[in-house]
Amino acid sequence: MKFGGTSIADGNNIRHVAKLLKNYYNSGYEVVAVTSALGSVTDGLLTNAIEVSKKGKVSQIKEFISDLTHKHYSAVHEAIDDENIIDETIQAIDCRVDELEKALIGICYLGELTPRSIDYISSYGERLAAPIVSGAIRSLGIKSKMFTGGDVGIVTDNEYGNARPLEQSYRNVGDTLKPILSDTIPVVTGFIAENRGGVITTLGRGGSDFTASIIGAAIGADEIWLWKEVHGIMTTDPKIVFEACSIPQISYAEAMELSYFGARVLHPRTIEPAIRNGIPVRVKNTFEPDFPGTLVVSEQKPTEDVVKAVTLIKNVALVNISGAGMVGTIGTAARVFNSLANANVNIIMISQASSESNMSIVVDEDHLEAAVDAINSEFDRNVIKDVTYDDDICVVAVVGAGMAGIPGVSGRVFSALGREKINVIAISQGSSQHNISFVVSEKESFDAVRILHRDFKLESSK
Repeated sequence: MKFGGTSIADGNNIRHVAKLLKNYYNSGYEVVAVTSALGSVTDGLLTNAIEVSKKGKVSQIKEFISDLTHKHYSAVHEAIDDENIIDETIQAIDCRVDELEKALIGICYLGELTPRSIDYISSYGERLAAPIVSGAIRSLGIKSKMFTGGDVGIVTDNEYGNARPLEQSYRNVGDTLKPILSDTIPVVTGFIAENRGGVITTLGRGGSDFTASIIGAAIGADEIWLWKEVHGIMTTDPKIVFEACSIPQISYAEAMELSYFGARVLHPRTIEPAIRNGIPVRVKNTFEPDFPGTLVVSEQKPTEDVVKAVTLIKNVALVNISGAGMVGTIGTAARVFNSLANANVNIIMISQASSESNMSIVVDEDHLEAAVDAINSEFDRNVIKDVTYDDDICVVAVVGAGMAGIPGVSGRVFSALGREKINVIAISQGSSQHNISFVVSEKESFDAVRILHRDFKLESSK
C-alpha cells in the first residue's frame, strides 16, 4: 500500500493512515506501507537547494531547517500518543535534519548543485516522513520497522533523477521483507533507492508508486494499492465535468494510454513491475477507504463501454512543418525526429497528411522554442518552406480498449464535435486503436471534453 503526499500531509492524516493499516493487518492481511513525503516538503527541499546554490545565504538555510523541523515535530505529536515512541521518532528526525543542514550548507559554500546532490537533498522528504508513519503504527500496538529504499535492497543505475532499478532489486527486496511480514508492517520510503556504490538515487516522476510496484512484484503481492486523494481513475477531470465518475475496472493498456494523455493518477513506468508479474493495481481514496476505487488488471473483461474516458493535455503547442520538397523525400520524418531528440524535445502527438507535404507535431509548451529552432537548423528551404506554431491549443484523447475493431467510433467522436461547432485542428489514432487523439483550440477544449463525455454517456458508467 502506497500513500501519497496528500494522504500523509500532516500528523492527523498520518494517524488516519496508521489506523487504516492496523485494520487491514488485524483482518489477516500481510501489508507493506510505502510512504511519500509530507505535503509540499519535497518541493520545498528542491526550491531551497536551488536558491542556496545561487545566493549562498546560510541564514536562509537556518530558517528553512527551523520551519522543516517544526513541521515534522508537529506531525509527530499529532500522529503518535506514546511518549517513548515520540522521543524515538524525534531523535530519528533530529539526526536526519542535522545531516540535511550540513548538506545544504555545503551546497551554499560550493555554489553548485549537481544531479547527485539534488537526489540526496530531495530524498529527505521521505526519509523524514517514514519514521513518523512507522511510529504511528507502533503507537497503535502493531510492530513496525522503517526502511529506506536502499535498506530493502532497491539497487539502481547511476541516472540521477530518473534511476532504473536493476534486476537484483527484486531478489533483494523479497529477501529483506518476506521474513518479517507475518508480524510486522514495514514502512518503506518511496521515490528513493541506491546505486551499486550505496549513493542515493531517485526514481523520477511517480517514484513512490514505482517503489510500491517494485516491492509488490518482489514479495509476490496479491494486489498493489495506491492510496490517493481521488476515488480512483476517473472518466475525465471532475474539474471539467462535474458528473465525472470512477472507472471500476480498467486494463493496464488503457491506464497507460490515459496517463500518457493527461490523466495523472498513474504513470506508465510505475506499473511496469506489476504488468510484468500480472499483479492487479488498485487506486483508492485514503479519505473514503470503503469506496472500491479502480482496479487495473492485465486483461479487460468484455464490456459494453466502447470508450472508458476522455482526457485533456494542456500547456502544449502545435508545430506545423510544410513544404513541397518534403513529398517523396526519403528520411524527412527521421531527420525531424532526430533533430527534436537531439534538442531534448518531447513529442506528444504526430499527425501527417498522406500527401507528405506537411506534418504536425505536438510538443510541451516549454519545448516550443527549442523545437522550432531545431527544425529550422536541420533543413534548408528547398525541403521545408515553413515552420509555424500555435501555442493556443490543447490535446483531447478518447480512450478505451473497446474501441479496437469497432467501426464508427471515430465518426461518432467527430460528428459529436461537429454538431457543436468544435473545430478539430489535427488528428492522430494509435495503431492499437485504444485511443483517438486530436488538437483543438484552448478556448474550445473544455467544451470538447464535456461534449464527448456526454455523448458516450460516461457519467452513467458502472
